[in-house]
Amino acid sequence: MNAIQARFNALLSHKASGHSPPPLLTPAVAGKLLERLNQLRLFAHAYPLLSNLTQGCLKPSDLLDFAYAHELQGVSLHLLDGEENSLGRMNREQLLAFSAKAERLGLDLHLEISSTRKEDVDQVVAIARALGVRNIRVYSRYEGHLSRVMDLIETDLHYLAKLADQHDLFFDFEQHEELKSGEIAQFLERLKHPRLHALFDFGNMINACERPLAALQTLAPHIRQVHLKGVRIVPEQNGFGHYGVLQGSAEDDLPGPRMLYELLMLGEQAPQVIAFILEQENHYVAPAFRQSDEAPDPFIAYREMSETALPPGYTAQRMAADERRWANNQIRYVRGLLGELRVLCELTLADTPLACA
Repeated sequence: MNAIQARFNALLSHKASGHSPPPLLTPAVAGKLLERLNQLRLFAHAYPLLSNLTQGCLKPSDLLDFAYAHELQGVSLHLLDGEENSLGRMNREQLLAFSAKAERLGLDLHLEISSTRKEDVDQVVAIARALGVRNIRVYSRYEGHLSRVMDLIETDLHYLAKLADQHDLFFDFEQHEELKSGEIAQFLERLKHPRLHALFDFGNMINACERPLAALQTLAPHIRQVHLKGVRIVPEQNGFGHYGVLQGSAEDDLPGPRMLYELLMLGEQAPQVIAFILEQENHYVAPAFRQSDEAPDPFIAYREMSETALPPGYTAQRMAADERRWANNQIRYVRGLLGELRVLCELTLADTPLACA
């Protein structure tokens, strides 16, 4: 094994125990990976700055400035982020001004809601049309036995498909802690609609009692957007919860480099993933939703929308200040990881000894 391959293996094997070994970094693989790195689109997300938005320290338009200052390609915003200043509270004139600013800064906009219910979908579609947005993240929050929940979601997705065709939209369903990747793939494959896909979150499969790389492999044909974050895996009863940590830190239990590589390589001719969204969630707490010994048709409990409570000893002011540091930390980490992949690709293609790098 040469030194470049050894360095590549060490990077992609980080916290990836039990998965298949990293691929050989052949010139063909390096060429495709380098092409994907050149095409990668990094987006800011509102959640890493949620306390700032909730307290009114920042407004959604400030998130556009943040993305522009960090040379990101876009912003993904939940309709409710920012409370009274949120997109969901803006009138048409304010929405048009927001859209015009994003266009002026060269930023793409994606929207998110935490529902698949008709009234919520109708609202986000109306706002998307006002903003000129085409990509919307959804997930369900139904309670009941899994079979009933799946039926409700599938009915909702038929309505989403109709709206997507009517208004030139795409909906990406996120695996959001209570459903397994195979269950999501199952209804997406049954619908087989070209405008309905999946958003893959780096950590949410943990709460559904899945492992990260196995979940990614299962959902891979459908993944169109990605939430990047760090997670500490917490055993609970016969399942696992997760605790948000700084991505790439010593506490982060995820095989982040391997997941990023696999996601970058999806798609034969063109990148399958259109947005890698920076969703640092430090101190976020999510309980186990699925258990290893659950019944064949388990009961899915209702869940509220995600929020991060103040950690012990924190004031709202300290949380708001630290959020900005943590958001910057994630950008540095992800760009460092992408830079290492780029160097390894370039060394492979140049056939240059590692010592001369």
